[in-house]
Amino acid sequence: MAVSNAHLSLSSFLLSGCLSLLAVVSLLADEEAVQLVRAYTPVLLLGNYVLVNLYLRLVHQGYHYQIAVRATFLGTVFSTGCLISVFAPLSWRPLGLYMITMAIFHYSEFLVTALVNARTLSLDSFLLNHSKEYGIAALASWIEFFIERWLLPELKEFWPVVLIGVMMCAAGEVLRKAAMMTAKTNFNHIVQSVREDGHQLVTNGVYAICRHPSYVGWFVWSVGTQV
Repeated sequence: MAVSNAHLSLSSFLLSGCLSLLAVVSLLADEEAVQLVRAYTPVLLLGNYVLVNLYLRLVHQGYHYQIAVRATFLGTVFSTGCLISVFAPLSWRPLGLYMITMAIFHYSEFLVTALVNARTLSLDSFLLNHSKEYGIAALASWIEFFIERWLLPELKEFWPVVLIGVMMCAAGEVLRKAAMMTAKTNFNHIVQSVREDGHQLVTNGVYAICRHPSYVGWFVWSVGTQV
């Protein structure tokens, strides 16, 4: 079941992501097509997302559908971020990189949990509904970006800072996922206050370097998204 959940989520993520990219990039044959794509990209992406979700509704039911629809959403966010990062005006491209980073983080949280600790796997493993505070912080950062881009667009074109943020996100992501794969069944998204059978103190791998690598990785990633 764990492997099927992992495969289902991965196929849904890739299906929506690849189709979204193909639907747009396939039209970039000439300059007129480029202008057309830039004008109607949101419509194309939305149409693709709706069609994929209709397909998922036909082939999946219940819990599997809930997994697929979340992975599809994140795949669409990822592909949209790729398009913004490549084709949008320079001051918008950091937003595309941010979308890519967010999609990878939230999807990989579910995928890695499905692979290494299926017993604790749930829809919450996507961390899309992490907490009210997380949602407020994310919303505040989006508002901040749009205000800054509106008032001082040149701030979003200073790529050395953007690249530092990308590297921080990548480093934090790698550290956190390494921690999850090292801890395996000892990792849980919910803080455990009672020792259960099978719990072990992990001291190998990244835990030999850092006592709480999953938290440190998430912290570095979080700061990187704001840089």
